Amino acid sequence: MKKEFIVHSSEEVRGIREATAAAAEVRDRLKIIAVPGMTTKEFDSIAGGIMSSKGGRSAFLGYKNFPGQICISLNDEVVHGIGKPNVIFRHGDLVSIDVGINLGGFIGDTALSFVIGGNPEHGETALLLDVTEKALYAGISAAKCGNCVYDISLIIEKTAKSAKLGVVREYVGHGCGTSLHEPPEVPNFVSGRKGPKLRPGMVLAIEPMFNLGTHLVTTDPDGWTVRTKDGKLSAHFEHMILVTENEPEVLTWRKM
Repeated sequence: MKKEFIVHSSEEVRGIREATAAAAEVRDRLKIIAVPGMTTKEFDSIAGGIMSSKGGRSAFLGYKNFPGQICISLNDEVVHGIGKPNVIFRHGDLVSIDVGINLGGFIGDTALSFVIGGNPEHGETALLLDVTEKALYAGISAAKCGNCVYDISLIIEKTAKSAKLGVVREYVGHGCGTSLHEPPEVPNFVSGRKGPKLRPGMVLAIEPMFNLGTHLVTTDPDGWTVRTKDGKLSAHFEHMILVTENEPEVLTWRKM
C-alpha cells in the first residue's frame, strides 16, 4: 500500500538539517554569482562545483535523466530549465533557480527567483516576486501539527488570487528528506482532497509557482523546460520545513 506521508526519525532529521543548510548556502551563493554575460551552462557548472565543495552532489543530475546540476528557468520559464552554452544572463532577466543537493543520502531542495541586476521596486515583475514569496511564507505558516495539507494549499491559492496571478497546477510541492520526492504532494491550489494530517517529523518542500498571466504551461521539445503558455513571466520560491509540535521550522532559511 502506498504511503500517504513519511515521518522522519530524529536521526534522519539531523541528516536532513545538514543537507538543507548546504542547499541554502548553495542557493544564496549562486544568487550573488549570477551576473549579465554569464551563460546558463557556466552557471550550472559553478553550481555543481559548489555542491561538491560542500561534500555533496546534485540531487537533480540524472534524476529521470535530467541533464543539469540545478534548474535554471528564465523569464517565461516556470521550472526545470536546463543550463545551455548559448543562453546568456541579461540585465533585467527574471531567473528562478532550483537547487537540490544530496549530502550523505539526505536531500536539501530549495528555490529562489530574482532579477539579474537587482529586483525592481515597482511594476508587474515586482508584484509577481513579492506575492509568490509571500505565498510561500503563508503556506509555511499553515504547516502546523494538526492541520492538513489542504490548509497549506488553501492559503497559497488565496494569496495568488488576491493578486490575480495564475497558479501552476501541473507541478506541486512534496515531501522530501531521504528521497527527492516523498509523499505527500503539497499542491498550491485546492485540489478537492484534504490530504494527510500534519504530524511532527514530517518534512515538506513547499513551493508556489505563480504566473503573471494564465496558469497554463507547455513543455519545450527538450522534454524538461516548462514555460507559461502565454509567454508571460513566472516565479518560483521554495523552502523545506519540518513539522513540529509547535510552529513549523524552516530548514532552508536564506542566510543573506
